[in-house]
Amino acid sequence: MADTQTVETKPDKQPKSVRVVLLALMITMMLAMLDNMIVGTAMPTIVGELGGLEHLSWVVTAYTLATAAATPIWGKLGDMYGRKTMFMTSIVIFLAGSALSGMAQNMGQLIGFRAIQGLGAGGLMVGVMAIIGDLVPPRERGKYQGMMAGVMALAMIGGPLVGGTITDNWGWRWSFYINLPLGVVALGLISVVLHLPKKRSKAGIDYLGVVLLTVGITSIVLVTTWGGTQYAWTSARIMELIGIGVAALIGFVFWQTKAAEPVVPLHIFRSRNFTLMSVIGFITGFVMFGATLFLPLYQQSVQGASATNSGLLLLPMLGAMLVTSMVAGRVTTSTGRYKVFPVVGSTLMIVGLYLLSTMDTGTSRLTSGVFMAVVGLGMGCLMQITMLVAQNSVEMKDMGVASSSTTLFRTLGSSFGVAIMGALFNNQVQDVMSRRAGALGSKITEQSAQLDAKSLEKLPAVAREAYQHAVSAGTHTAFLLGSAVAVGALIAAVFVREVALRGAVAPKPGQEDAAPPAVVEAV
Repeated sequence: MADTQTVETKPDKQPKSVRVVLLALMITMMLAMLDNMIVGTAMPTIVGELGGLEHLSWVVTAYTLATAAATPIWGKLGDMYGRKTMFMTSIVIFLAGSALSGMAQNMGQLIGFRAIQGLGAGGLMVGVMAIIGDLVPPRERGKYQGMMAGVMALAMIGGPLVGGTITDNWGWRWSFYINLPLGVVALGLISVVLHLPKKRSKAGIDYLGVVLLTVGITSIVLVTTWGGTQYAWTSARIMELIGIGVAALIGFVFWQTKAAEPVVPLHIFRSRNFTLMSVIGFITGFVMFGATLFLPLYQQSVQGASATNSGLLLLPMLGAMLVTSMVAGRVTTSTGRYKVFPVVGSTLMIVGLYLLSTMDTGTSRLTSGVFMAVVGLGMGCLMQITMLVAQNSVEMKDMGVASSSTTLFRTLGSSFGVAIMGALFNNQVQDVMSRRAGALGSKITEQSAQLDAKSLEKLPAVAREAYQHAVSAGTHTAFLLGSAVAVGALIAAVFVREVALRGAVAPKPGQEDAAPPAVVEAV
């Protein structure tokens, strides 16, 4: 084994050991991104074998809840006890949850094991971003975070295809087992190559803060998951969850001002840029996951596209996002300037979502593809720049908390986006169906406003035409809302202050914000 050495990173020339670590990080991010999409494709087969159709939604909800609740906790633990140790622990938990999920014998077991998997997943994304923050100075970090955006886009495109292939040829259990060899490779590379300074905090874990934050996040996610679907928005259950969530989060904020080692130190929000990036990240999550939910539905229901290749339907948006992320990263690395990207990205997102809202039953696939590309260009300017600026706005000791908080805001934004845009979409579809197809239309959509391809083929011609108009009206309303919400991101971007990105040069006395060089083992 070679001796350890201190690596001072330089633009466009990273040591081989750093590149190996980045490869392991990209594999890990692929695991986190692919999982839900692969499993989503396998769900019909899983239900056919295990039964428990009435609990189907909990297979996804348990994973999402555990991920959201664990995200800020992993970030804080990494700051306190060492990034590498916590990151490897989260991978092990994720792999254990994957193996157990693959061995589940009933729906109850699968839901429980998916929660374990979600606990580990909460540390994967945070660990990846925080380790990049430790390993690569902000001035050079943009291009690598652009690569991470590429991995995300690839996962979103390929996930459904991979999931379908695995399920058809190997069985649904391999949609979980496939994580194991990839995870072991990532673990091996990280354990051998990555060496970050060891940390050990004398302060104890803020258990009360952990409980309050977990209760608050869980309540919010359940409200956005159940509201308008399983329970009416005005139902007692939803009102109770809102009350519990608000009370828990207010209590959490109050307690963070008293705790010796707070889970989320409130002083990081004193940085204007960090706060603004949290807002932009929330809005980006709101828009992105809403778009990825309704665009395939529109193309399948209205434009007659095949559901089998649903991931490929998003290629114009995700391809544009990938290209822009890479360009934004390279430009940021070479110039050190970044404010232009949140401003331009927010503007493109507003315009693109408005264009998507104009689609109707006569819109061609080419036209809708161009509209999606505009949205993708906007998202590409925002996805990784928000993390980069947020990390550059805090001291190194708070890198994990900054990464986890930014990730959490994006996750919560996606929950709200899917819930609110989904509620508007469903209401609009049901209204149009009742007007165009009368009692038959109301009956068709009383269970769900989203029909699969088989259900759509069985409808009478009149009802099918009515449903196409209804989906067009629903997507119009959802994307118009998304465009309006994206204005908030533009306002936030305008107020971003362009602070010089920290470089790789060793800090001078008194410059405690400068990033220390990462220590890795030469290969």
